[in-house]
Amino acid sequence: MTKWTTKNIPSQTGSSAVVTGTGGLGFEDALALARAGASVVIAGRNAQRGSDAVAAIRQAVPGAQVRFGKVDLANLASIAGFAAQLAQEQDSLELLINNAGVMTPRERRQTSDGFELQLGTNYLGHFALTAHLLPLLKRGMNPCVVTVGSIAARSGAIDFDDLQAERYKPMQVYSQSKLACIMFAFELSRRSKAAGWGVESLAAHPGVTRTDLIPNGAGRSSINGMVRRFLPYLFQPAWQGALPTLFAATDPKARNGAYYGPDSFGGTRGYPTEEKPPKQALDTAVAARLWETSLELTGVTFK
Repeated sequence: MTKWTTKNIPSQTGSSAVVTGTGGLGFEDALALARAGASVVIAGRNAQRGSDAVAAIRQAVPGAQVRFGKVDLANLASIAGFAAQLAQEQDSLELLINNAGVMTPRERRQTSDGFELQLGTNYLGHFALTAHLLPLLKRGMNPCVVTVGSIAARSGAIDFDDLQAERYKPMQVYSQSKLACIMFAFELSRRSKAAGWGVESLAAHPGVTRTDLIPNGAGRSSINGMVRRFLPYLFQPAWQGALPTLFAATDPKARNGAYYGPDSFGGTRGYPTEEKPPKQALDTAVAARLWETSLELTGVTFK
């Protein structure tokens, strides 16, 4: 694959997109899609950050069709409310990018629904959001869901005996949540094909990218936070980290059910390429069990 950039994004005029996350990768995704002509909802829990993101995109892209949608992925009621509001505003949806996340808070925290925060936000929140938006997606033109994983998923495992991480180890739990995201992307692709939903589902990861994910999670004074602050050259810029997701979301060559990441230095940086997923992400029995468990935990349905 050549060095694919946002200049290679086909026209998105006439399509609509929802991107979760108002900063970092989410902002770059929304900016690129708006620049390509899509109508974009940039979704997050902080209204001020959302307003700032919308203003910045409109300044960079005069006439951009972009607005903020308030949703807290750590709150199932908020997710349902966001989806209901969107259904009142539009009849269909072409693209959903499940991007927002939280990374390695030092102490175990819970969502408002009692889930461990990382699993609840990164995975279960996006699982529920996708279910609620499925009716809109099914009415879209060539609809697609891209769920963002992480290279941390390579060391992840789904621990059904302690899914909510009562024995809390920050990085281990983050890795589990991101592995779950990748497995969800693949399982959604399989189930969409089997049920005839017509929705493609892909996974992508940004490599090692310079965003606020580490400072907002582990904290600026954590070891990872200090590395992020004082060794910035180890991290590629957010616009580049967003490229695999944007490729998966927009390029006609992107394959349904595939996994995309950066092409250099072991997948930590570079330009989009299809890569081999973590071996454990391909376990269809675990993926099916995780899907059924997630339905029970969130109370959503896919139909």
